[in-house]
Amino acid sequence: MTNTEQLRETALAFRALHVPGRPLVLPNAWDAASARIVEEAGAGAVATTSAGLAWALGAADGDQLDREGALAAVARIAAAVGVPVSADIESGYAPEAQGVGDTVRAVLAAGAVGVNIEDALHTEGSGPLRPVDEQAERVAAARAAADAAGVPLFVNARIDTFLRGAGGVEETLERAAAFLAAGADGVFVPGTVDPVTVKALVEGIEGPLNVLVGPGAPSVDELAALGVARISAGSSIAVAAYALVRRAARELLGTGTCRTPTGELDYAGLNALMGHVG
Repeated sequence: MTNTEQLRETALAFRALHVPGRPLVLPNAWDAASARIVEEAGAGAVATTSAGLAWALGAADGDQLDREGALAAVARIAAAVGVPVSADIESGYAPEAQGVGDTVRAVLAAGAVGVNIEDALHTEGSGPLRPVDEQAERVAAARAAADAAGVPLFVNARIDTFLRGAGGVEETLERAAAFLAAGADGVFVPGTVDPVTVKALVEGIEGPLNVLVGPGAPSVDELAALGVARISAGSSIAVAAYALVRRAARELLGTGTCRTPTGELDYAGLNALMGHVG
């Protein structure tokens, strides 16, 4: 089987995991070790968190990381696991739509079969979101690049209306329709888990809906009952991991003790897990 054929099979398997009412649950990873842990816990796929990945590489989230560094990390993650991998590519690591296509080709070369592409803008003096037509063009470029490669890449169009305070349900549905028409396969709307809002989004979007969960969010079962097809943890697990690092460091440097709990995973367990071929 050629690499393209293998990617095609993996991409089709990843697509099949997006079922409204029986959502794909993604505890997002940011390096090979976290990806292996997520896989070992029973996840059907691994999705990266752009924030956690950027932090691990010494950069801030928000289009601060270069394409080469980000995709090299994605390649290490894909090589570490045996389940499909989806890459959070932020805005596409490119200023123009053509560059987003180049990024998608690099994503496929890294072994990932899905991408998140966000419509947020992080440039000083810009609006919170890209204009709909401009973002649709970027989604279309991603779709065209994947189609040309012969891989049914799952393009997840992230809409930051709620996250950036740039609109509500109506504006989100308008953007979702435009991005799906441009070639997106699913829609990711972080920033709200209100059941009434989520239900309205599920009913108004002609594709699988992805929501972001964290402390205080409804349970997976509750979101499944609303018709959600994909649930992401985003950066929350990476934040928790780094919070533990800070707590342990402050304890050792402050009180001189090393009692911060690390849970059930110890050196031997993690080392054995990393010795397992995904």
